[in-house]
Amino acid sequence: MNKAFTKEPEGDDDDDDGGGLPPLPAGDKNYMTPAGHTALRTELLQLIDEERPKIVEIVHWAASNGDRSENGDYIYGKKRLREIDRRIRFLTKRLDIAEVADPSAHHGSDQIFFGATVTYANSKGEERTITIKGIDEVDHLAGEVSWISPIARALVKAREGDEVTLMTPGGAETLEVLEVRYPKPEKG
Repeated sequence: MNKAFTKEPEGDDDDDDGGGLPPLPAGDKNYMTPAGHTALRTELLQLIDEERPKIVEIVHWAASNGDRSENGDYIYGKKRLREIDRRIRFLTKRLDIAEVADPSAHHGSDQIFFGATVTYANSKGEERTITIKGIDEVDHLAGEVSWISPIARALVKAREGDEVTLMTPGGAETLEVLEVRYPKPEKG
């Protein structure tokens, strides 16, 4: 069958372009730091104002060249346009339900809330430091975890010196909270 007569699958798969992010828990807000909110908003505006118009121009030029069935610029441009539109819809939805929470509001506190950087030790004495952030802004390689992750849920509301229980596939693990830090409030 000629590819021109095949239909792309449709559906509400907007969350597919979230980079494999787990969905938000039902009824929960999409918590994020001010920096995370700014980064997503910047990405959205860059897609809308720069990248999408550039691709539309390429597709328009390619379409004017005639036969579209074997026109690589046209085919790949249309594919990229769909990817951009899907990402724009995803970012728009996530930003619409965003609840910006400034972790610096807790500066000086020893209790764990959203935005805390926590150093803890497991029962073997191994220490690890994580920062609790929004689901759309975490960088696992930088030691950041989502506020909906099991480790974050186990640590939230604990204080320095507390022991918490983390349920793991291997069973319950006891963690001791060693240090809790928050960023300093910005002067402005």
